[in-house]
Amino acid sequence: MSETERKIRLNVFVRIAGHHAGGWKHPDAEPERDLDIDKYVELAQLAERGLIDSLFMADNYSGTGRRLEPFTLLSALAAVTTHIGLIGTVSTTYNDPFHVARKLASLDHLSKGRAAWNIVTGHSPEDGNNITRWGGYPEPSKRYEIGDEFVEVTKQLWDSWDEDDVTSSSARNLQVNHTNIHEIDFKGTYFNVKGPLNIPRPPQGYPVLVQAGSSEAGKELAAKHAEVIFTAQQTLGAAQEFYTDVKSRLAKYGRNPDQLLIMPGLGSIVGETEAEAKDLEDDLFSLLNLESSLKQASRFFSVDLSEYALDDRVPLDKVKPEDGSRNGGITSRREVVLDAVRRDNLTIRQFLNRSAGGHGHVTYRGSYLQVADFIETWLRERGADGFNLLPQVVPHSLETFINKVIPELQNRGIFRTAYEGATLRENFGLTRPVNKNREIWTARHHPAVKDTAYEPAQ
Repeated sequence: MSETERKIRLNVFVRIAGHHAGGWKHPDAEPERDLDIDKYVELAQLAERGLIDSLFMADNYSGTGRRLEPFTLLSALAAVTTHIGLIGTVSTTYNDPFHVARKLASLDHLSKGRAAWNIVTGHSPEDGNNITRWGGYPEPSKRYEIGDEFVEVTKQLWDSWDEDDVTSSSARNLQVNHTNIHEIDFKGTYFNVKGPLNIPRPPQGYPVLVQAGSSEAGKELAAKHAEVIFTAQQTLGAAQEFYTDVKSRLAKYGRNPDQLLIMPGLGSIVGETEAEAKDLEDDLFSLLNLESSLKQASRFFSVDLSEYALDDRVPLDKVKPEDGSRNGGITSRREVVLDAVRRDNLTIRQFLNRSAGGHGHVTYRGSYLQVADFIETWLRERGADGFNLLPQVVPHSLETFINKVIPELQNRGIFRTAYEGATLRENFGLTRPVNKNREIWTARHHPAVKDTAYEPAQ
């Protein structure tokens, strides 16, 4: 794709309380509505009005926070939206491929081709305390081995139905063509799945495959399977290094760089002017529990940051050595955070602001023109193909971005003025995957699943 053809891609990371650590206290926030479907509908329709690519839902299996299950919520939102994509997070460590393939295919059918799967291998060791599989929380290399095989099985299940799986001679005589439905007979290290799936191939072929993570194993999984990668990079230099690294890995899997979109998280604070944005940032900073924020930031250091002045430089000489025995969570985030501190020589106040606004992702404060400049620079300089937006206060921050930043991006010719297609793949500019198993079955004259070619659909 030529430089002039490239357009920025934008997702919204849905979090009703807002992504700033103090955002839930803001007068415009409504954190108590985090279980209210009407609030999610408002947010989804606002994002769709702004021509945003998709809604991104995180998930995990532990903790005491209030969190709706993604498939349930996204299915409800599919009914009240038309174009916006629906990305749900599902762990490969604590699920079965058949169930995930079926649920995602169902969401893709219900949304008419707008589903996506955010593939994660796990969130934290606490997840393992609630799920009996594997006897706890597997160490990282095993989690990624499981994840690789899990994705492969899931894709084969989607491919177990050809496109022409149904023949209907009348509205009252719907029949399933069993000659075009096949067992997959997958036998692997971790999963044995006979198949076929009990729902036709998704409208997009596969729901868009998203992967979240920046570790070495995560980058390799993304290069092999993913079409979008949600990563955390806090500086342009680090983002460019990551971008080049991941894109260079695709060739060994027979893929080209345009088949993977790299989309870091972005927590922006937008004002009409830079001064207005600074005032908004100061307001949010004043809402922080400073004691708690300093305690959280101090976990990387051998000293307590509360013993320093806020405008002192972060004491990089006091960074704790990484614990090699650590077996949990987002293993790459620590280095992302510390790398940004080193590159930008941050003060403790700046470090707290970044940590509060982006939980490891890049944050940027400025006028709507400056924010547009920032986004365009990362696009042009090959630091990103797009961003996962982290609204600091919901819905205020997203409304400001849509009303101010998006028109400026459109004026520059780097963001759509209308949705390009009906499916998320079309809007992302991604190709529809071919059914890889069809040629194999055709060549082998694979027998029908049943002796009778047709039977009424149930």
